[in-house]
Amino acid sequence: MARRWAINGRFLSQSTTGVQRYAREIVHCLDTLIAEQVPLARGLEVALHCPPESEEMPLACIGRREVGRASGHIWEQTQLPASLAGSGLLSLCNTGPLLSRKHIVCIHDANVWNAPQSYSLAFRSAYRALLPCLGKSACSLSTVSHYSMGELVRRGVIPAQRAFVAPNGHEHALRWNPEHSAATRKAASRKTIVMVGSTTPHKNVGLVLNMAGRLAEAGLEIAIVGMSQPHVFKSGQARIDAQNVHWLGRISDGQLAALLGESLCLAFPSLTEGFGLPALEAMALGCPVVVSDRASLPEVCGSSALFAPPDEPDAWFDCFMQLHNSHSLRLQMISKGRARASAYSWRATALRYLEAMAAADGTDTQTRIVRVRELT
Repeated sequence: MARRWAINGRFLSQSTTGVQRYAREIVHCLDTLIAEQVPLARGLEVALHCPPESEEMPLACIGRREVGRASGHIWEQTQLPASLAGSGLLSLCNTGPLLSRKHIVCIHDANVWNAPQSYSLAFRSAYRALLPCLGKSACSLSTVSHYSMGELVRRGVIPAQRAFVAPNGHEHALRWNPEHSAATRKAASRKTIVMVGSTTPHKNVGLVLNMAGRLAEAGLEIAIVGMSQPHVFKSGQARIDAQNVHWLGRISDGQLAALLGESLCLAFPSLTEGFGLPALEAMALGCPVVVSDRASLPEVCGSSALFAPPDEPDAWFDCFMQLHNSHSLRLQMISKGRARASAYSWRATALRYLEAMAAADGTDTQTRIVRVRELT
């Protein structure tokens, strides 16, 4: 008898940030695993249920179904559950319909509680109301790190007994074809510190931007990649226009790969993160990383990054100068970073979701599968 599941395809109507990247990579790996007929995928029928006029996603075994006429939360809470006809549902981007019971939801972080200043009142109010309700209604919940799990449990958002960790992977970054734009070619050098993200308060980019003058005296430059979404985030950092600061805005994956591959390091001074995907991507691409010693980042990076407190600029400056002045340290961090990144696999995480789906179906989950590696 076939086991039928749907995937919440709302992410295909949204711009791509780390959360949507997560959904895309998990869906691609699920499609591959179904095509390979791994034990937990046998007899499994999966369809991607999408809002109207969503982006196409090429898949071999997972079908596509456009549902309803609405969009956003209204589509997700009303038209998506009406389309399921008894199928299980996998929602990978924080939200999903409250009316679905055979429902696995990935809640990526507790940032609307831990960093409320970074979000609009409407956004954080909606998430603070919705996420705990999903924690009660869904049959199983996932999140992307042990740190995030601890925070969500502590906040009463998810129950520990129905939750599991399903981290990000690294393989997508290896598929990027490095290709400069004029702007990234101008910014990239062994003297350039790259920051990826937005100017929202919890990203803490001001810590590095505010030392632009000091970095300029040391011969170092800063490249800022990304931009905030004003309906979601609140900007907490005034734009700094110094000669050694390059504001690149949104760039392609290939341009980011080229920039990281030719720069001194990635700086990631966040105050809180559910996972910290840019750090993993940089390590996979052979770019050293200097990261905050808070939240999920020590868990994700292990001993493969240089760490500094997010409120101590001098510690960050010292890390940058160590990398700038020591070729051997830079090579060591590149080697350790690549090894660390390879331990995080989208395929292993997709297998973990297949196991959760099988458990929700009452199927034997003792079949031998590759499990997500527990990182210490």
